[in-house]
Amino acid sequence: MKKALKIQLLFFLFIFVLSTYAQDSYKMPFRGICAHRGARDTHPENTISAFTEAVRLGVQMIELDVRLTKDEQLVILHDPTVNRTTNGHGNVSDLLLAEIKKLDAGSWKSEKFKGEKIPDLKEALSVIPGNIWVNVHLKGGRKLGEKVALVLAEEGKTHQAFLACGKDAAAGAHSVDPGIMICNMDRQESTEKYVHLTLERKAEFIQLYNIKVEHKIMDATAKLKSSGIRINYCCTDNPEDLKKLFDYGVDFILVNEVAKMMKVADSLGIVRMIK
Repeated sequence: MKKALKIQLLFFLFIFVLSTYAQDSYKMPFRGICAHRGARDTHPENTISAFTEAVRLGVQMIELDVRLTKDEQLVILHDPTVNRTTNGHGNVSDLLLAEIKKLDAGSWKSEKFKGEKIPDLKEALSVIPGNIWVNVHLKGGRKLGEKVALVLAEEGKTHQAFLACGKDAAAGAHSVDPGIMICNMDRQESTEKYVHLTLERKAEFIQLYNIKVEHKIMDATAKLKSSGIRINYCCTDNPEDLKKLFDYGVDFILVNEVAKMMKVADSLGIVRMIK
């Protein structure tokens, strides 16, 4: 028992040192564009090509979705099934990683992406530079939170990656690494209650969703900013709304039309990221 505790303490010390080094090495952007599932307007969503294109375009944040396979491996897929974005059929939770890796995840988008594969979490993280935020949307509970947190710690990504998840997944992640950043996704029936819950949980991020873009959004952003919580917004591809959201205090805006919205960000003086 004492040996196990010692090993655990050494692991946490290693993660702390690694995280501190990463924080000192990278200056993370304070606002910008988040590529929702990568550059999904021009590339097959949640694939390596979509992520590398978003990186090429200089985004400040990339959002991706993580699920557990039947053999409890971490794959990047939004839907609970592989039906929509591959040539396969079935629930992700009923398929082994080896089975999922055989699927074509690109042809549905365009013939030029034929043969594109569904990446696992480590593969996705490997193509995202250390100075870009990674918005990791967890499609699962405590066990998923634990497994993803372990990978982020092992890969030295805890300075840039945060988990968009509910209470159970966050608890699982914090059992592995108490320093893992969380974006509270337990949305309430009103924005006011959602903001209150996020403040109560002391989350590092919030993701406002489908709020009408008008001045009242400033009430929410003011409360959040006073507590140091970073504010994401999902989603818009409207240039005027993008400008207003930044004016109203939103930090990162999830978009689907990445190239177009990056040009709007350029006009606002938001500097593109480079490797």
